[in-house]
Amino acid sequence: MSVYLGIDLGGTKIAAAAVDVRTGERLLQLIVPTEAHEGPAAVIERMAALAAQVCTQANVALEHIPAIGIGVPGVIDLERGVTLLLPNLPSGWRNVPLAANIAHLTGRPTAIINDARAFTLAEATFGAGRDASSVVGITLGTGIGGGIAFNGRLHLGIDGTAGEVGHMTIDPYGPRCGCGNRGCLETFASGPSITAMGLRAVAQGMTTQIGALVDYDLNKITPGVIARAAENGDTVAREILQRAGSYLGIGIANLITIFSPERVVIGGGLSRLGEWLLEPARTEVTARCHLTPLDRVQIMLAQLGGEAGVIGAAVWAAQRYPAWSMDVR
Repeated sequence: MSVYLGIDLGGTKIAAAAVDVRTGERLLQLIVPTEAHEGPAAVIERMAALAAQVCTQANVALEHIPAIGIGVPGVIDLERGVTLLLPNLPSGWRNVPLAANIAHLTGRPTAIINDARAFTLAEATFGAGRDASSVVGITLGTGIGGGIAFNGRLHLGIDGTAGEVGHMTIDPYGPRCGCGNRGCLETFASGPSITAMGLRAVAQGMTTQIGALVDYDLNKITPGVIARAAENGDTVAREILQRAGSYLGIGIANLITIFSPERVVIGGGLSRLGEWLLEPARTEVTARCHLTPLDRVQIMLAQLGGEAGVIGAAVWAAQRYPAWSMDVR
């Protein structure tokens, strides 16, 4: 059977879908609140109930689903299916046997994967990288994640940790990152870092519309507000986005130099800023990459939107638990 279940576990919501992994089509998708404050056990029960509900409404028997894949926002033990640290969920979900618990509740084999890796797998298979043999995925949001795929298969490295692109060093003397390093890409081009630049501009009394757009309620400053100011011709806002995009470009240049991918696919919430980030990023790549034929490398936005998580999780389950002889690219 080619229909697998993909689940995307987030800090505020859980999405689950029945996915035809031969085409990437979602037969049915449902979303419920995570209610993460209730703790891992309650959330896991909610995930299992959602999986059953998707099957019922999609008119697919749960026992006929070959496997379930789950994308999770954090560090995992890939082989044991255990979450080691999910920083955006209360308690951090340390050492929670997520795969085993879901398998017990649903009766289906279950595999977990980092959510940015799931995004990359989905885009490499059915999205912006679907006809490319090598894809680097980057997710821009509260943090920066990513993944690497060759011929539709993830390069996972040791324990599935390959692809943590947000934690490459951009400046060895830069700000301290939550991972413990200094000067990570995430400290320069993530949502909070862009917001912090906007806050500093307003606090330092620079001539900018950023504060006025939120009636000087600094808690309401976001990258989206900064982009609105930039669209209005605000020089300070444009410089902020230019700076973030340039740092992103340095990171992309490093990845291109190492992996020489055909596609670099950008997704996540911040990707909505589009060319405000991509234009300076491409400029930086051109200035820094001299050994890779850049005319054969495309830097582009993701195509699957918020559905990439469930699609990638389902494809991951199909690759871990293939149910038929056809290869799942």
